[in-house]
Amino acid sequence: MASHGKTEYGTANGNDYAEHEWTYNLFVQIVKWGVITSAVIMFLMYWFLT
Repeated sequence: MASHGKTEYGTANGNDYAEHEWTYNLFVQIVKWGVITSAVIMFLMYWFLT
């Protein structure tokens, strides 16, 4: 069976909060523009295909 010892977690030196915040903001921007682009494509499909 597997060992049920204490779990060890790797830790990094320091907390790179600026990088975390930049990555999160990039993710939000990509999702926002993806939703807007999808909505525009759906509207254009509705307009031209019906």
